[in-house]
Amino acid sequence: MPHVTLYIRVPVVVEAVTGTRMYSSLQATITIIRRNFMITLDTLKQRNHDFAAHQFTASMSLFPAFKPIIVSCVDPRADPAHILGLEFGDALVIRNIGGRFTPETRQAITLLQNVAQVQGATPGKGNLIIIHHTDCGITRLAGKPDLLADYFDIDKAELGAKAVTDPRTAVAIDVAAFKTNPLPGEWAVSGLVYDVTTGLIEVVVAPDPLQ
Repeated sequence: MPHVTLYIRVPVVVEAVTGTRMYSSLQATITIIRRNFMITLDTLKQRNHDFAAHQFTASMSLFPAFKPIIVSCVDPRADPAHILGLEFGDALVIRNIGGRFTPETRQAITLLQNVAQVQGATPGKGNLIIIHHTDCGITRLAGKPDLLADYFDIDKAELGAKAVTDPRTAVAIDVAAFKTNPLPGEWAVSGLVYDVTTGLIEVVVAPDPLQ
């Protein structure tokens, strides 16, 4: 962990006697976790070496049975690996702006299914989990209808139905969109909202098996 040295000005006791506040400079060495430092390629390479040495599993299957497909936002505060405590290989994760179930998301899952078929794998029952979160950056784009309409591949007049400013309504809409036009196979679909101020998830739409 990096160390920094801070000089702190603190009031001294003479304030009680003179009525004035005097300051003294104290030097202290404080250990902190610097979460905003620049991550360089060398940093990532070192982390990769640590991963290869301590966490890597060579025999992992491309399509392990009973693993969920998670659709979530690219926001670093809402990384599903951390907020859900996922271990390496626990899930197939698709991340995009807002964690939305867009035409591209559907296409990605379709491609995964076809890869599984070519591999001769049997993915089994599908478990789709869609995760939105509070304070999402997509809410800042409400005033850019052309951009959002292109993202969702819809007409601007239909944007209101996407509820981009309300994550709970939006995740329910995305789950309903999948249920209305599901992909082949048997699926259980759920919708969650992650609160970036508490670290907790809320189940907005409980898993509902689709035949």
